[in-house]
Amino acid sequence: ESLFLTIEGAECLVSRCGYTGEDGFEIFVPEDAAVKVWNALKSENEVRLAALGARDALRLEAGLCLYGHDIDEDTTPIEAGLTWVVGKSRRDISAKNPFIGAEHILAQITDKTLVKKMRAGLMATSGPPAREGAEIQTPEGESVGIVTSGTMSPILRKNIAIGYINKPYNKRDTNLQVVVRKKSFPATVVRMPFVPTQYYKP
Repeated sequence: ESLFLTIEGAECLVSRCGYTGEDGFEIFVPEDAAVKVWNALKSENEVRLAALGARDALRLEAGLCLYGHDIDEDTTPIEAGLTWVVGKSRRDISAKNPFIGAEHILAQITDKTLVKKMRAGLMATSGPPAREGAEIQTPEGESVGIVTSGTMSPILRKNIAIGYINKPYNKRDTNLQVVVRKKSFPATVVRMPFVPTQYYKP
């Protein structure tokens, strides 16, 4: 849901979304009114300030992608587990207005054997958090993937990560390991979201 609202005299676009996995709002403010709206919001007793790192940890707990990290021009919606974003009306390769990459993406929807890797959740059982770029290996040391996001979950108090893992090692409960600072630490493929989400549903 989204609508335009007047806040501190400025026309703002307010969108009800949950990029933290919770019911929440994003407010798009005209540049010349940004400071005024910010001051008005933070003066409210219910408002608590949180930095970008807090938002990033929460979206990771919710299993949500961050563009440029978990999704980019080299990944497809199918590999990312986001097939639902390709509307059924766009799934016809002969459609009048095909989208960029349609031939490759629609082929993956039709033939799952063309999908060689999948985005998956990992939970480490020991060691430091596996950050972006950390290698994912089998227990025998074979490289089967790469971490795209990772942190310590403030809710679970455990290290969690999202990464792309070659099939079939992406299956839930598969035991793998992540390489952090040249040391290997055990991790298990788990279901996402890591923490149950509480999105607003009208």
